Order: sequence, then C-alpha cells, then structure tokens
Amino acid sequence: MEYRNLGRTGVKVSPLCLGAMNFGMAAEEKESIEIIDAALDVGINFIDTANVYSRGVSEEIVGKALRQKGKRDRIVLATKVWARMDDNDPNAQWGTRRHIIEQCEASLKRLQTDTIDLYQIHRPSSEYPIDETLRALDDLIRDGKVRYIGTSTFAAWQIVESLWVSREYGLNRFVCEQPPYNLLDRRIEREMLPMAQTYGIGII
Repeated sequence: MEYRNLGRTGVKVSPLCLGAMNFGMAAEEKESIEIIDAALDVGINFIDTANVYSRGVSEEIVGKALRQKGKRDRIVLATKVWARMDDNDPNAQWGTRRHIIEQCEASLKRLQTDTIDLYQIHRPSSEYPIDETLRALDDLIRDGKVRYIGTSTFAAWQIVESLWVSREYGLNRFVCEQPPYNLLDRRIEREMLPMAQTYGIGII
C-alpha cells in the first residue's frame, strides 16, 4: 500500500480512506466490522466518521472494531462535529465552543480512544465567528484530545480566512479539507485545488 502525507503534516495516510457514514444505517454492526477488518487487512490506515452518522452509532462501531482488532495505534482516526445532536437544545449545534468541546468528549467515549487524530468541522456557517471555533479546537489540541484539525465542504475563501485568523491569533490551523468531488461535481478544480496547493492543505 502506498502512503501519503496528510497535507503538510508528517502523518502518513493511505490514498483510500474508509468512510463510515453508512455504518449503523445501510450496514449493520456485524457487516460494518467486517468491512473495517477487510480494509485494515489490505493496508488502509485511514478511517473517517462523524458524530452525527447514525446519531453516534457509526463512531461506536468504529471504536468497537478497532479495539477488537487491537490496531487503534496504527490507524489515523478522523471524525467530525457540527450537526445538532440534541433536538431540544438550540446551543447543541454548529461550531460554537460549547458544542465542539462537548461533542469531542462524546466522540472520544464512543470511539473508545484518548485522542482523535483528525477532528473536522463538518460544515461552514455564518452564524458563529471562525475564531471561536478555532480557539475551541486549539484548546483540544493543547489538551491532547485532538492531534490535527480540518474542514469539510468549506469554500476556498473560508479556509483562507481561517488560516489568516490562525496566524493572527497564534492558533493551530486547519490541515485538510474534505470537499465533494466526482465526475458530475468538479468545482474544486477552479479554486479549491489551487488554494490547497498554495497553502499546503490536504484534500481528502
């Protein structure tokens, strides 16, 4: 298996990342664990999930599978935060400090790990300042609960803005972006890819 650096970090990841969005939904637990085992057996060392996938069940399955396999330390484990997890609490959502800190703790428990290798903001939003998000993520890194931070479905200009804020305030910066990209949607080729190359942002 070939391995590549994740952005400008020293972390080596397989070109193929196992996405766990359907774990606990289209794929039940037994099948999901079998998929994870098969991926690890062929050398895939990069697994991506999110707190909102199956309302936490996906993370629980990934955590259980890695513990059973005994290979957590060899896996680059990525998850995301953003969506509402409590429909009755208006503050339990988005990129606010409270939501990020609370959901990181919950994800750590579900994943049965002490550290998340890559913690990503699942969606951008104009409802909160990016510096609040970055300060919360920076604290998680300093506390040893997160190693690196990234984005998902951000626009190129939003990532550049975040890099400026990180530099101005001395905060850890985003190292990667996870954009939509397929034969029918190639928009990232216009702005995202040139920006990523210029600033050393990895593309997942």
